[in-house]
Amino acid sequence: MLRTPRKRDLSLPRPAVLGMPRALIWGYVGVLLFMIGDGVETSYLPAYFKTDLGFAEAGVGVVFTVYGVTAAVGAFLAGGLCDLWGPRRVMMAGAACWVVCHALMLAVAVPAHSYPLVLATYGLRGFGYPLFAYGFMVWIMAGAPERQLGKALGWFWFCFTMGYPVLGSALVSFLKPSIGFYHTLWASLAMIVAGALVVLLLLRERTGFQGLSRESERVSLPRTFLGCFTVMFAEPRVGMGAVVRLINTTSQFGVWVFVPLYLVDQVGFRAQEWASLLIVMMVSNLACVVLFGALGDRWSRRGTVAWLGGVVSALACLALYYVPEAVGHDYLLVAIAAGALGVGMAGYVPLPPLMTAQAPERKGQIMSAYTLGAGASMALGPLIGTLFIGSLGVGGVMWIYAALHLLSTVLVLCIKTPEPRTEPGAPAVVHHAERRETAALTAPSRGL
Repeated sequence: MLRTPRKRDLSLPRPAVLGMPRALIWGYVGVLLFMIGDGVETSYLPAYFKTDLGFAEAGVGVVFTVYGVTAAVGAFLAGGLCDLWGPRRVMMAGAACWVVCHALMLAVAVPAHSYPLVLATYGLRGFGYPLFAYGFMVWIMAGAPERQLGKALGWFWFCFTMGYPVLGSALVSFLKPSIGFYHTLWASLAMIVAGALVVLLLLRERTGFQGLSRESERVSLPRTFLGCFTVMFAEPRVGMGAVVRLINTTSQFGVWVFVPLYLVDQVGFRAQEWASLLIVMMVSNLACVVLFGALGDRWSRRGTVAWLGGVVSALACLALYYVPEAVGHDYLLVAIAAGALGVGMAGYVPLPPLMTAQAPERKGQIMSAYTLGAGASMALGPLIGTLFIGSLGVGGVMWIYAALHLLSTVLVLCIKTPEPRTEPGAPAVVHHAERRETAALTAPSRGL
């Protein structure tokens, strides 16, 4: 007797693939391709501007400072624009900005050796990658099932970091010897276009096709961006989360500047060894971002950020100074310390769901607060070292970074998950992940 095949319940979410929501998979592919294109210029572009175009060293510094400012502003704008336009339009706006500015730089500014045009085109291009990449991160927060948010965000950071700087640097190393760096920059443009087309043509998850805020709140652009600031005060735990995100990578950007000065000039490491230590740091980070995202989903997001993020990062900062201070030029032990910092940075992956749980109806604005912290850390990390290395030395600076990570542990333990909000008369529905998180709030702190 033939059985009538069962119809699949279309109301149920499609299963995830290794923790990636199936409906968003093409977004991950697009971000990976985009960040490969963005990472092609890593480490080579400053020398190209100085040597091939003849710009002064101070002028090159100004170019990258302007780029850093626009990138930070773009990161902040991404969440608010997602509220107004929807993540898909924000991503396409970022891709268009990147493509137009990069093409003008290569076709007009570079051949003319024009410093003002390079400053304008490359500086404005800084808006591109944060709008594209962080636009997709907001899409994940809005479209992924709540129980999978940690893993989904872990895969986002895996694709982001794998593209920039890992595969981007590998691509330029492969292409530059044969076609030269200028033509390699054109190849990066092709990667950006490919990533944008993947999202435009293949990513069909409907949440990202429209603005995320309620119709009544979609009043004006200035009011939306004002809300990106005021949400940190209206919901103080969102403000705490923004500070935690600021601390997350503050030490990373400071370590990249000041630790090599210590290891190379005082301990005796070679510059190539420091470069390989950076690879160890990033590989260990890549190995843990998805794992810690999943751990946050299954165990506790607060616990993962507090103990594996804050505490591990604090210990790693101190180890990066005291291990070589104690044992000298021992590459293996210093590599373990560098890898530990990569692990600690990955521990902060489950932070966004903790923040958006405070006001789910304002996800875009909350993610702007999150990305504002991310952008500001690029400046704060080196600034701390600049201000204190003369009086406290490298060891004192690393203690400041460690203290900040411990402060982030205290702050994140104060970010409690609020009770689910329901309409009057409606039954309360609590997801399993929310039950686990609430249980973690009421239970005594557990060790790992």
